[in-house]
Amino acid sequence: MAQPPKAITLARLSDPILGAFAHVQPSETLDHLVRYLGTWSGSELRCFTSNLTVESDVVLYSKLFMVIQYAVKLIVPLLQLRARLQHRAGLRQTPTSRSAEAYAKLGDLISDGRTLWRIWGLLPIFQWLISLERNPPATRNLLTIERLQGWSMLAYYPLEHLWYLLSYGIIPSTVTSPLSLFSSKIKKVKLDANRLGMWSCRFWALYVVLHFAHLVEDRKILQQRQCMMKKAKGTGLTQTEKQELRQRWDAFWSEVVINVGYLPLTIHWSLEQGLFKNEAWLGVFGLIAAVASFRTGWKATALPAPPPTVLEATEESEKQAAGYDVSTNQSP
Repeated sequence: MAQPPKAITLARLSDPILGAFAHVQPSETLDHLVRYLGTWSGSELRCFTSNLTVESDVVLYSKLFMVIQYAVKLIVPLLQLRARLQHRAGLRQTPTSRSAEAYAKLGDLISDGRTLWRIWGLLPIFQWLISLERNPPATRNLLTIERLQGWSMLAYYPLEHLWYLLSYGIIPSTVTSPLSLFSSKIKKVKLDANRLGMWSCRFWALYVVLHFAHLVEDRKILQQRQCMMKKAKGTGLTQTEKQELRQRWDAFWSEVVINVGYLPLTIHWSLEQGLFKNEAWLGVFGLIAAVASFRTGWKATALPAPPPTVLEATEESEKQAAGYDVSTNQSP
């Protein structure tokens, strides 16, 4: 007797479509290239998530440049306002600020450089998606979210590269359509740099929204881990376990702040009319994301804390044996 066909579920569709990179074998050449391009002798790699690569010197410097870029976006309107007020008071001949113009040029230069350095951004995304299928995250929901994030970046980077190259006239704005291969007539396609940039940011916005869903799952896992550790330790957590939990929660809230900063930016750049009339808000939210991102990188590259001395470890063991709650520093 023939068995009835299995129902089509999201999980069954997710594996063959979103999980297509399961059929791509890991490449030592790709891994080596990503490692090289993540050093000063290579170039910058923009890491959207800590799942991609470890923090490197060049990524930290990129985050420092990001802080400077968005700080400048706040300084420029303040200098312009000061110039106008001084002009009205008769303290300045013109209502413009040469300093503001210079800072604006610096911000544009840094923004342009950071975009150029991201030209290799697709490589770590391929590396991440290949690794994801062989080392999946803790839950099925996280696997689906990270797959979608990876595919959103596969759309984001090429569109950003096309926008960048078009805006500088490096590639022509009219190209031959691939459909011309199947036709006797040559068809031309006009590339609109503004629309390419806008669609690029829409895929970035999708990544950020998905990352909020990722953080919801992360919070559940962290809470479960914390409860299990406390139940397993009837006398309280050790200093090492407490430190581990603090680091995990610190990383979690850092990611929340970073994405709170990124979300308005991605929405603004995804809309034809933008989200903010006053672009100073771009500086505010960009600086929030930049500072939180730099802080995360700074902590990730810090030297590990020295292990407890033999005396400290012995004292802690004796306290636990006596029923002393080391998590709250209270005696029984």
